[in-house]
Amino acid sequence: MGTEALAMVAQQDLARDGCVAQIQRLNPRMDTTTDFDVRAWRSLPATQQPDWPDPVALRDVLTELRGYPPLVFPTECDQLRARLAAVARGEAFLLQSGDCAETFDAVAVDQISNKIKIMAQMAAVLTYATSVPVVKVGRMAGQYAKPRSSPVETRDGTTLPVYRGDAVNGVEFTPESRTPNPERLKQMYRASSMTLNLIRGLLACGYANPWQAHRWNRDFVALTPAGQQYRRLAREIDKALPVARGSGLDSNFAPETEFYVSHEALLLDYEDAMTCPDQVTGDLYDLSAHMVWIGERTRRLDGAHVEFASGVRNPIGVKLGPASIPDDVLALIDKLDPEREPGRLTFITRMGARRIRDVLPTLVEKVTAAGAQVAWVCDPMHGNTFEAPSGHKTRRFEDVSDEVAGFLEVHRALGAHPGGIHIELTGDDVTECIGGGTSADDLHQRYETACDPRLNRSQSLELAFRIADLYRDK
Repeated sequence: MGTEALAMVAQQDLARDGCVAQIQRLNPRMDTTTDFDVRAWRSLPATQQPDWPDPVALRDVLTELRGYPPLVFPTECDQLRARLAAVARGEAFLLQSGDCAETFDAVAVDQISNKIKIMAQMAAVLTYATSVPVVKVGRMAGQYAKPRSSPVETRDGTTLPVYRGDAVNGVEFTPESRTPNPERLKQMYRASSMTLNLIRGLLACGYANPWQAHRWNRDFVALTPAGQQYRRLAREIDKALPVARGSGLDSNFAPETEFYVSHEALLLDYEDAMTCPDQVTGDLYDLSAHMVWIGERTRRLDGAHVEFASGVRNPIGVKLGPASIPDDVLALIDKLDPEREPGRLTFITRMGARRIRDVLPTLVEKVTAAGAQVAWVCDPMHGNTFEAPSGHKTRRFEDVSDEVAGFLEVHRALGAHPGGIHIELTGDDVTECIGGGTSADDLHQRYETACDPRLNRSQSLELAFRIADLYRDK
C-alpha cells in the first residue's frame, strides 16, 4: 500500500473516532417525541416507487437498516444548512455535481477521486469568478435510484420492469436482473458508506482544496483546444486565488475539508429507515445524506415525497421544470419552509435552454415578493436531453452552457443572486455529451453512464471557465 493510501486509511480512522460523540447524540431510530409523524407519507400517493414482489422481505431489510449506523450526522447537516444560507444571501456559490446514477461497481478509488478532483478544479475557477466561497456538494454516496418515465421497458417483444437504479434492480435485460430486490437497499447502504469513507480520506489528503486544485487545471489550459482561449483567464486565476485567500475569502469556510453529499430522496422506504432524531434537539434528520432533493416527477404538494421532506431538518432541494407555476412554488415554500429559514430550501431549476429566460423571471419575482430567502440553482442538464441518430441519449454542451448563461442573465436583470449550478459529470474521459471535443460520431466510444449522459472532465472545466467569463463580462 502506497504512502497516500496509508494516509487515507489513517484519516478515515480519525474521522470514525471523531464521529463517536455525534453517534452518542442519536436516539434509536424513530424513537422520538416530536409532534411530526414521519411516517404520515405512507398514507399519501407515492409515485416512482418500485413494485417490490415480496413485502415480507422488504420489511425484514428495512428493519435491519434501521439498526445500521448513520451515514452522516445532524451537526454536518446543520453546517451545510448554514452554508446554503450564505448561498441564499448571496455570500457563497453552490457547486452540486456528480453521477446521474451511481452504480455499485463504480465504488473504486480512481472513479471517486476523479470526481472529487474535477469538482475541486471547478471550485477553484468558480471561486475566482464569483469572488465568494464555493460550497461543494456531491451527487454521491446515495444516488443509486432514478425516476423513470415508464415502469416497463420492451425489447424485441419482451416487456420487463424498467431499470430504476442499482438500489432497485439490475441494468441487464433479464427477468432475474430487472425484478426489484430489497436486498439491494443494503448494498446501497454499504456502497454509500464505502464512498463516504473514501471521500473523507481524500479530503484529508487535500483533494478538495481549490487553492491546490487549480494547479491541476493547467493541462486543460495547455492541451485542449478550448483551453487555449482561457490561457489569459487562467493566469488571472493564478494571481487572484492567493490574494483572495490572504484577504480572508475563506475565513468562514474550510474548502480543504468541507464536502457534502446529496441524492434524490426517491425511495421513501430507504429514506424512512435512515431517519433518526437528534437526542439534543429532538429534530428528525434523514441521515442517508447531508442534503436530499425532491424531483420534478415527485414534487406534488399532496404527495408522499413532499410530506416526508417537510418533517426532516436536512437542507431540502426541489427540482422545478418549465411547467412550474408560481402558485405551486409558493405552496411548496409554505409546506417545506414555513419559517422562511435561509438555507433550508433550494430550488433547482431545470427549464431547458429555450425556456429558461421565459419561465424563470416570474418565479424568482414571486418568491422574492413572498419574503422567502431560498437558494436558486441551475440544473442545465435535464432540460436539454435528446436522442442522437445513433440511439444514444445525449446533450449538447452548447445548450448546457446557454442555459447557465440564461440563468445568470435572469438573476442579473432582477438584481437577485444566482446561487449555483447542479450538473451531472464525471472525472473520466467519457463521450456522452456532444461538444467540447466530442462529436455525435464519438458517442459510442466511451458511453458508460447507467442512465443519463454526463459531462466529462474537459467539458466540466470548460463550463466553469465559461461561467468565469460571464462573471468577468458583468
